[in-house]
Amino acid sequence: MGSGYVFRLIREQLGRTQEDLAEEFPVSPDTIAGWESGRRPLTATPVGQMLVHRHRLLQLGAVPALLLALERAMEADVLLASALDEEAPTSANPMGAWVMQRDLVEVLAWPLNGVPPAPLRDLPPPPRPRRGPVPAAPELPAGDRTRFFTRMRRTAEQARSKEDFLLRRQALYLAGYDDAPDTTEWLSSKERTARPDDWLTRWLNARSVAAVAARQGDQDRMDHFIRTTLADSDPSEAANLNYWAYWIGETPHIQLSDDFIASPQPAPWQGDKLMQHLVRGLTPNHGFFDLNVHTLWALLAARPSLLRPSSGAGQGLRISLPVLLDSKELSARSRRELEGIRYAIRLAEA
Repeated sequence: MGSGYVFRLIREQLGRTQEDLAEEFPVSPDTIAGWESGRRPLTATPVGQMLVHRHRLLQLGAVPALLLALERAMEADVLLASALDEEAPTSANPMGAWVMQRDLVEVLAWPLNGVPPAPLRDLPPPPRPRRGPVPAAPELPAGDRTRFFTRMRRTAEQARSKEDFLLRRQALYLAGYDDAPDTTEWLSSKERTARPDDWLTRWLNARSVAAVAARQGDQDRMDHFIRTTLADSDPSEAANLNYWAYWIGETPHIQLSDDFIASPQPAPWQGDKLMQHLVRGLTPNHGFFDLNVHTLWALLAARPSLLRPSSGAGQGLRISLPVLLDSKELSARSRRELEGIRYAIRLAEA
């Protein structure tokens, strides 16, 4: 699956053939080929031996970000294998053990949507020419893909207890990568039937449905979420910032439940990494553009120091704002919030 594909990308970036790398490790060329094709899953390699291989790749000059992507891909392969195990009970599904973050979810979704994780999107061409056609993403057989989404829907429907809420939410989120025509309506029906009695659960359900709808090109649900849920109260705005900061890895600790999102305590993160992420997402044709704009507006209102002159993300924002405001595709709210950001920049420079 994904780990073999990432391993091959690392080898190619090093300019090595399978035979070259086999000598370096040392293993047989057939072992290298088996890892890359998935015939011999990397996840079956003993942990100690995999650490030795990782250290050797570092010595050979592998980019650390690619090695981190390899670790996440191996973790994603384990989760995919668990999801495809029809005999495993819902309670044994590891997807409810912790709140997953972007670096893992992107690798997990890669075979499902064909979108490479962020560290792999702008890789230079490999030094050596490739031999023959190469797939553009890890390949998941059609039958496994169908089984995965069926399993996610079943998990979401069976995880009904309060203790299983995180598992249910994350299964719903992953089910949203299904391009079946009934996906958005199915998610909406799950939101309606949940009938939660606390605002955080309602907030998370509403966000999940809006995110899936936006991913499939339906902006109305996202607009409704921003207008009636986020802008409805300060706790909702704070929850949105906490969620984003954790999602992109700004916060320092892994969370075992969603409760941190609604924490009344000041969030232990600075915002620079989140700001960089949001500024990179300011393209009007992006499905999450309106949410990115609103979140950036709320972030700068909460942490105006992020607009300091030394901020690289702040400089990028200053450059992109005039172009964005010239766009005729902006919603009225996004235009108003971008104008507010421009005014905040002027105040910071005064």
